[in-house]
Amino acid sequence: MLDPGCKLPDVDNVYVADPTFFVSSKAVNPTLTITEPALRVAEAIAQRLSHAPLGARPVAAGAAGLPAASERLRQVSCHPGPEPGGPMGYYAEHVLPRILNVACGVKAAQPLRRRVCEGLAGDVVEIGYGTGHNVAFYPATVTRVAAVEPSDLSWRLAAARTEAAPVPVERAALDGQDLPFADASFDAALSTWTLCTIPDPVAALRELRRVLKPGARLHFLEHGLAPDESVRRWQHRLEPINKRLVGGCHLTRPVVKTLTEAGFVIDEVDVFYEKGAPKPMGADSLGVAVSP
Repeated sequence: MLDPGCKLPDVDNVYVADPTFFVSSKAVNPTLTITEPALRVAEAIAQRLSHAPLGARPVAAGAAGLPAASERLRQVSCHPGPEPGGPMGYYAEHVLPRILNVACGVKAAQPLRRRVCEGLAGDVVEIGYGTGHNVAFYPATVTRVAAVEPSDLSWRLAAARTEAAPVPVERAALDGQDLPFADASFDAALSTWTLCTIPDPVAALRELRRVLKPGARLHFLEHGLAPDESVRRWQHRLEPINKRLVGGCHLTRPVVKTLTEAGFVIDEVDVFYEKGAPKPMGADSLGVAVSP
């Protein structure tokens, strides 16, 4: 296991600050310090869990090419997968959801959430509900939402947003790979930054297709394998660390290929790098896929 703050071998300008990490550019002064409250709290908790020194080489907040710490966390994952047992299990179950509750609520994500929710209608199943940051963007055409969320803490942290939702929202399932719904139950589905942490995303998407009506549409916003080979090389280098620190989040899953392997037909998709994000973490695909 790498010591927090160490320089990764054979990877230039990458530093780790448990429980998050970031990619620095050559223009960044590595002696400056991050001061965001979320990262300070995360480092303090990680230190208590690991009993290791932290921040040997911190990187400046707001430095050229780097978003704030909370934004970096959101770009990596908003839906951590549980790792039962041991300190990392405790961290994934009791700490990371609190950090991501703050990180996933940043203003920079709101335009993307608004875009992906546009056109939703009828009964909707949302996989990876998280702490409910999509609720504010449900259109008036939605009649109810069945939330699929494995984390008890995330569901509790979502309480205020869920209660204020313009439509009824019910926590209806825990596992996206085993949905307790009848066939052809839903008019639409929603998934935002979720497929990266599901153990078997193709199986989960096939299960989602089962509960969608023929012709129903899945609105998706996911990060994954970048369109450029140079960025992909970084993603492959960083993915093992990312999975360890951010609840099993993968950087190299091909979003469109995963959807089509599960039987969805892509109706529209926009592939882009999030503004201000390190490209390995911010390669997004936003669009709509149809369940035939």
